[in-house]
Amino acid sequence: MNYEINSIGLKKKPADTTVVVAMSGGVDSSTVAAMMKREGYKVIGITLKLYDDGKEVMKSKQCCSGQDIMDAKRVAQKLGIDHKILYYQNKFKQGVIDNFVDSYLKGETPIPCVQCNQTVKFNDLFQVSKELNADAMVTGHYVKSITSGKDTSMYRAIDENRDQSYFLFNTTKDQLNYLRFPLGGMLKDETRKIAKELELNVANKPDSQDICFVPNGDYASVIQKFKPESLKKGNIKNLEGKVIGVHDGIINFTIGQRKGIKVADKDPLYVLKINSDKNEIVVGPKEKLGKRIINLDNINLLADKSEFDQKILVKVRSTGKLLDAEINIKDQNKAQVKLKEAEDGISPGQACVFYKKNEYGYKVLGGGWIKV
Repeated sequence: MNYEINSIGLKKKPADTTVVVAMSGGVDSSTVAAMMKREGYKVIGITLKLYDDGKEVMKSKQCCSGQDIMDAKRVAQKLGIDHKILYYQNKFKQGVIDNFVDSYLKGETPIPCVQCNQTVKFNDLFQVSKELNADAMVTGHYVKSITSGKDTSMYRAIDENRDQSYFLFNTTKDQLNYLRFPLGGMLKDETRKIAKELELNVANKPDSQDICFVPNGDYASVIQKFKPESLKKGNIKNLEGKVIGVHDGIINFTIGQRKGIKVADKDPLYVLKINSDKNEIVVGPKEKLGKRIINLDNINLLADKSEFDQKILVKVRSTGKLLDAEINIKDQNKAQVKLKEAEDGISPGQACVFYKKNEYGYKVLGGGWIKV
């Protein structure tokens, strides 16, 4: 039978369409589950238990904590939908936490949220959704997707203050064609309004702000817990190679940092480079921070190379602005980015995400990991 295309782009009646909703326990994913249920879809909510949290984590503004799991379960009960909890602590430890620790020890500034999406959320949960014969996997991320035929493209969300496309650049084409993001065309205030109208218990719940496994933003203590030897003293050098101070561990520093260097000079000093092999940091004046050439590894392309003309925009940090750039795709794994104007504080371990503006908005073309 020929059905009209439903709200998630499938030629099926909602009542005949099964969707898995990734429910973190926050207002966004809870509202998405409620929206799908209200539209008549068969909804299965899945919540991931990713780490063993202590009391200090339970009280902080983080996702996927014990309280969040209980909140997700309450929402599922109110909606009358199936709800499953998957215990992925070991997968999360190996795929996200270990990578986070190792990256800092290399002098990088990692983004665990990208690793989490790349591994347990959009890989393992993707497979589970397929095993449940779900027609699509739905999340509460603020990104927009547009489907043409069987091909889906990702765009920045309408609410640019909430846009999460930077964190999803590593999504594969297969995953993107299966994923749906109902909040991409909505403002956060609209999401909360729907949650209140549906009387969800999380309608006024604050947004998560910290990395889920890092209590109160104290990442150094997390690294020290897994690698006690990480807080090893080393030299602070200037651009001439002269030792001008001593640091208490390179994990306490990121590129562009000014505070905490504890070395006096006539002008403010900034961290310009972190040499993990020598356990030293190099500092200098602010004007030496700017970079125009960025080398990338492990790139992921979500668009054909023909779209990579000179009118490309890039983002080099999650809170950064879009920058004019030229992209040279060297092979299937590497790329070089040339910025129109120098940008400060570009750090290895962060992502550089590619965008191109068209009539639908800012399309995500892919991205890669920044190297030294």
